[in-house]
Amino acid sequence: MRPFRQRDNDESKNGGRPVADAAPADGTADELARIAAELEAWDGSAPADSVPQGERGRRMASLAGALKGSLGAGWTKGASLVGSTTKDGALRLVDRLTEAVPRIPVRDLRTLRAQHPGARVAEDLADNITSGAVKASASVGAGVGAAAMLPVPPAMAVEIAGELLAVAAIEIKMIAELYEVYGQPVGGSVSQRTGAYLSVWSQRRGLDLSKPTTLVALGAGKELRQQLRKRLTRSGLRKLPSLTPMMVGAVAGAVVNRRDTAKLAQEIRRDLRGRPPAEPGYWAAAAPARAVEGGRAKGRTIKGEAVKGEAVEG
Repeated sequence: MRPFRQRDNDESKNGGRPVADAAPADGTADELARIAAELEAWDGSAPADSVPQGERGRRMASLAGALKGSLGAGWTKGASLVGSTTKDGALRLVDRLTEAVPRIPVRDLRTLRAQHPGARVAEDLADNITSGAVKASASVGAGVGAAAMLPVPPAMAVEIAGELLAVAAIEIKMIAELYEVYGQPVGGSVSQRTGAYLSVWSQRRGLDLSKPTTLVALGAGKELRQQLRKRLTRSGLRKLPSLTPMMVGAVAGAVVNRRDTAKLAQEIRRDLRGRPPAEPGYWAAAAPARAVEGGRAKGRTIKGEAVKGEAVEG
């Protein structure tokens, strides 16, 4: 699958503009962003073969391997998901997720409508995005099962950590695009938008993000980190029964992911449709002027940078 954007560490090759912040050395943030971007293959926007089935297990194994060196002994030895050591590991997961969120590609409404010309109203488009996210989450569960069958699988607790982060990245992309679909795009700075989407994900509610004061409050560091830690830990504990022994319950794990993402989408959509859009007539104003063929249409990341892709005249 084509990376959702290209980076160049040489500013002179980037039009003199500062380049994006470098990803962590282990590549976790970029890998999570790529996994989130695969939602677009599942919702029909990108070719289905852009995510080869055989790659998913290897991708999840690679993600778990990248996490192994940074989460602490409580995770790498398959220890219980409770206790002080694992609490520290969960906070490291929070850091990894927070680093990844600004890199997640978010399509604006015009791009989404161009990619889904059959969606006549917001509910149709929201259905497509939800369906894509649900399938992508389920594929992560299947990928973890495949990773366990590798000759040297990563430690179970680290596999769980990778799955938690991958599903969270997919769901955050879904949340951000649902806000676009319902005419409530989130403004503010990069850190404010990141904090806002993370808060929505951790609280499982479609919060009203239209007020600057709300964005500032949601971006408060310590409280948000604790919310995210609790959410990730609870999710990890729920996955244990389906991932033991030897991942024989991988199919069940995929079902859990599918159900949880679908439930989250339902709750977010209920809250979003209960509020008026920021701009009357937003849906008609975003009618696509060009049809999208082959690849992903141009969009942006949560950081606001361009997402490379192709869009041709209709």
